[in-house]
Order: sequence, then C-alpha cells, then structure tokens
Amino acid sequence: MGNNKTEEAQKREIRNRRHFSFRLNVFFFATFFVFSLLIVRLAFLQFVEGPKLKEREHDIGTRVVPIPPIRGNIYDSTGTAIAYSTSTQSLYYTLEPGTKEADGKALAVRLFEVFAKYGNKAKNPPNAQEVFEDMDFGGAVHLPFQPRRIKSGLTKEEIAYFAEHQKEFKGVDILEESIRQYSDDQIAVQLVGYMKQMKGATSLDKYKDINTDQKDATLKYLESEEVGFDGIELMYQDELRGRNGLKTYPVNKDSRIVGPMQLTKPVKGENLFLTINKNIQLAAQKAITDQLNKLKHAPKGTTEYEGRNATTGYAVAMEVDTGKVVAMASMPDYNSNLWQGGISSKDYNSIKYFIGNGAIREVQPPYDDDKERAKHPSSLVFLGSTQKPLTILVGLSEKLITPSSSWVDPGYFGFGRKGHETKVRNAKSTPNGRLVPTTAIAKSSNAFMAAMVGNALYLRSPSKAVEIWDGYMKQFGLGVKTGSGLPGEQAGNLNYFKEEKNGSAQSAMIYSSFGQQAQYTVLQLAQYATVLASRGERLKPQFVDHIEDSDGNLVQPFQKELLNTVTFPKQYWQTIEAGMSQVKVQGFEDFPYSFNRKTGTSQQDVAGGKKVENSVFIAYAPADKPKLAVAVVVPEGGYGGWGAAPIARKIFDAYDEQVGLTGTPRKPTPASTVPADEAASQQQGDGANGAAAEQ
Repeated sequence: MGNNKTEEAQKREIRNRRHFSFRLNVFFFATFFVFSLLIVRLAFLQFVEGPKLKEREHDIGTRVVPIPPIRGNIYDSTGTAIAYSTSTQSLYYTLEPGTKEADGKALAVRLFEVFAKYGNKAKNPPNAQEVFEDMDFGGAVHLPFQPRRIKSGLTKEEIAYFAEHQKEFKGVDILEESIRQYSDDQIAVQLVGYMKQMKGATSLDKYKDINTDQKDATLKYLESEEVGFDGIELMYQDELRGRNGLKTYPVNKDSRIVGPMQLTKPVKGENLFLTINKNIQLAAQKAITDQLNKLKHAPKGTTEYEGRNATTGYAVAMEVDTGKVVAMASMPDYNSNLWQGGISSKDYNSIKYFIGNGAIREVQPPYDDDKERAKHPSSLVFLGSTQKPLTILVGLSEKLITPSSSWVDPGYFGFGRKGHETKVRNAKSTPNGRLVPTTAIAKSSNAFMAAMVGNALYLRSPSKAVEIWDGYMKQFGLGVKTGSGLPGEQAGNLNYFKEEKNGSAQSAMIYSSFGQQAQYTVLQLAQYATVLASRGERLKPQFVDHIEDSDGNLVQPFQKELLNTVTFPKQYWQTIEAGMSQVKVQGFEDFPYSFNRKTGTSQQDVAGGKKVENSVFIAYAPADKPKLAVAVVVPEGGYGGWGAAPIARKIFDAYDEQVGLTGTPRKPTPASTVPADEAASQQQGDGANGAAAEQ
C-alpha cells in the first residue's frame, strides 16, 4: 500500500516537473516573441516611420508662411521685354454679405477723394463711378467672395492714410503683390495671353487638382497668386512660375513663436525668349489695321469697296526652314494690362471680342447685337482658291491628271441630273479657254478644279473619294491641329463630311476642289504654305526660341520638329510652283524677289440670306530658296488679291529689313504706285478666285 502511494507520488512529481518545464518554455517563448515584436517595431519606427514622425514633429512645432514665387519674363527674339513682373501695393475691395449698392457708392466717393488727394498726380485717378464699377456689385466678373482690385501702384501717402483710417473703409485691404506688366506696344497680346488669380482659374483643367498630393511646399499654388490663363502665359506656366519662398517659424504647443524665423527665398521662374520679332509683329499689326481702314473708307467703284464691311484681320508669318513663327497678328487687339489684379466688368465688355486669338481658333466679329453679329463671318473662313495648288497635287498624285492634261474651260462646270444641273462658275463666269494644271492655278479656274479633280475623283472612287481627299488635307496640316501646343487651338471645320452626308459625295468633292468645303485657321494656312514651299516638310510651328534661367543660363535650346513628310515627284511640285508664280496680285509690283503665291476669295453664307466674300492669301519667298511663308485672312474683305495680299507684302518687307529673306537684313526701298490700267488687269486676274454655284 505504501509502495503504491510512493509510486503515485513519484508519478505526480514527474508530471508536475513536466508541466513546469512546459510552462517555463512557453514563458520563455512568449517573452522572446514579445521582445522580438518590440525590436521589430522599434526598427520599423526608426528606419521606416522615423522620417515621417520627425516631419510630423517638425510640423507640429513649426508654422510655414509661403512667399509667392517670382514669375519669369517673356522677351521677343531681340530681347525686348513683352511681359515682366513688378512688386507693388494694391487696394482691394471685398464685397461683404449684406452690403448695399448705396453703401458701395458712398465708399467709392470716399476712395476717390483719397486717390485724388494723396495719389500720384501724374496719373489720372479713377473717378467715383469707375471705382464703383470696379467693385462689381453685379458679379459680372468676380465671384462674391473674390476681392476686387480697385487700384494698384499706391503711393506712400495713400498707404499711410488707409493704414491710419482702416476702420473707416469696410472691406478694403492693402496688399503687396507682384503685378504682371505687359509692353505698352501691345506686342502679340493674344499669343502672349494673360493671367488670373489662382482662385479664379480653377475652371481650367490644369489648375483643378494641381495641389492634390503635392508635398513640396515650394510648388504648392497659393490662392492669391496669379497664373497663366491663356496663350504663352498658360502654355509655359510651369516654366514661368518658379518656386515659392518659405518663412518657417518655431512655435510651442500654444502656437506662439519661440525662436528665430528661417527664410527660404523664392526661386524666380525661367525666362522665355520668343521667336516673335517685335518689329515684324508690329508691322503685321499695323498692316492689318491700315488695310481695314483703307477698305472701310474705299470709294464706290473701286475693288477695295467690296471689303468695306471688314472689321477684323489675321496674319501669320512662319519660317520655312525652321518652323519659327516670327509674327502672329489677331486684330483688333487690346491692352493686356487691363487684366492686372482682376479686370473690371466695364473693361471686360470693351475687349471681350478681342481677347481670343483668331489666328488659331474661331473668334466672332465685334458686334454687340446678336442678330447683327450673325450677319458677319467669324475668323474661320473657307480657303477659297488658296486650295487650288493642293487640289492639283491631289489630282496628279491620284493619276486623275498629268502636268500636261488639258481641258477647255467654258466658264463653268455642270453636274447633276439632267434638268436639275448645278453649275459651278468661275468669277464673273469668265471662260478661260484651254487650260493645263499650271494655267488653271494661274487663272484660278473653279471649273477646271471641279471637272478634272473633284468630279473625277468622285467618279473613280464614289464611296471613298471624300476619305481620300481628307487624307491629303491632313498631310498638309489642314483639318488637324498644327502641333503648336497653343491652348485653345482648333482643327477647323471639315464641312465636306457634312456635305457628303446631307448632300452627296459628288457635291462634297466638287465644292472642296476649289476651296468651299472646309474652314481653317490662319496658322493652319501658314503651315500649309510652308509645306508647299519646302516641297513636303510639315514642321511644328514654334513660338519659343529658347529658355534661360534667372542667371542667364541656357535651359532649353531651340530644336525644329518635323511632323510628317509628303513625297511627290519633283515634276508635281514644279507644276504648281509654275502656276503660283503667275498669279496676279496687288501690292507686290516692286517686290525684289521671286515669290510664289495664291489668292483666294471664299464665299460664305451668313444670316439674313446674305453671301459675303472673304479675303485669303498665302505666299512664300524667295521662290528658289524659300525662307518665309505668310498667310493672311480678312473676313468679309472682298477679293483676296486686294483685301489680304497688301498686308502680306508689308510683312515680307518687315522681315527682309529685320532678318533678310536671303539671310542678310535689307534696307527698305520706297514702294511704287500701281498704274490704273495695270491695276484693272490685276483686278480681273484676282477676280477669278471667286466661287459661284447656280442651280
């Protein structure tokens, strides 16, 4: 019995030892596991989360005040400043809830009195009514919460007075800001563009989410800073902006400053040097303005009288061998300085028809009445007879004609079912007799183009004719964007697809053949002219020659870009060049270089059952070694050779004086006058560019 107890006790003891050993092992393993977790966690905190925690600690213990960046400047190709930033003190007014217009008018009177007494006497201060208009109570320009800029460039006396009497001017603040200044010469204002405050620019996709996930405080946009909203200012926003400066203050838990401020200076943006030449640009702008004035006051009975209703004009000059745009004019223009700090509703209404760049997109004519505006063409017009050199190339390439193909032009071409024929007529139904492709271009025969190319292509490929035609147009830059990258550039209107659907493929091809089925921008026309001039090289139009940093170091050099190449036999190019060299045109009588050109007088239906004629012109020179191509459009300007060509001549002359059509600047020579009998013959020659269709 005793032995049994002893044996049981021994077994119990053994079990207890085993349990103790097991528990001890579990304890050691648990302890080891816990310490391992702690070590891993400490390592993770130190090596992975450490920088973030340190950054958070820094954020909690510091306050950062951003300093707006200093924007880079924009210069023309000669180094003349077109856009630059200056520091100034400005007065802003914020419309507080419940403020009545009567209160605003009373405040406007008080502000005017201060401006008149303490402001710069050399500058006329805005009167009380103008100050009230700038307050924009109707919200025509500003959102309710947006400050309205009333005056910039405050004097020390004005600043001191407002600081001393701050409580008397409810809603008024004095802010130091960087103001964008633009050249008073108004150099290519629509191309250069303008700026808006960031808080008012978020309608553009570029700025909607630009601060999302941006960790770098020097790159974060400030609501109060001004940003590019159109043109070069928008296109090169990232390069021009620079980086914010930072004022960093150490603070305690109560957010009180407890140490010295650390300053990170703002970085000035990069400087752009444009391909635009100031003198060529101003010559182009003046040429358009002078021509519009000449057309407006032309006496009855003259050819220019046909363009008396013209109110706008557009021109682009582009180097054939580089793609550099040396001039781009959209007239009338306006003073870009009106945008400084926010534009008033009065100023906006006065310039709203001239803000858009009509050289790259559709811009409406400047008529306030909607019904009257509909009676006049926009900046997008049909090519008219400037289409014809390309039409001949299409015909040659598609084997519809040869360089020696002939056709007797009776003055019209008829097509359609018998008894329901449509007649495409030459201008004044002029019969041109036997023509070959070269003379068809020179005499601008609508009938030849319709019969020998447009209708012939349809008859050969009824279901694919329009598609084939469109392919050729796009190779020459028509119906596609030019590749310039300018914000808001349009590809034009390809009406031949609509005509194919609503009319017929036959009519679409026939009307397309002489330039009455697609509307393009002047920049597209200039690019098209350079493709003709270079015999097939389509270059990207470029506006920035090079970019430098604030220290003058080269950041980005110029490099031409070839978009595509069109390959035709040499004889095809020679065929159209021979025709273009014979086109009669006004304004080039004493031009010292050989040049190829084509006039166009495109017809367009407008409201009220009216049909207007638009002036179109393309040219390049010298013909044997092309250097510059110019395209001009004057909506409602009448015959292209009279309404548009004289503008191009002045642009060629300006380029020759500044750069040189042969590489060396040439001294100007006085222009000669045109004898009356010669002018009459030129008028008849250009008249062949018109288009008419008779049922």
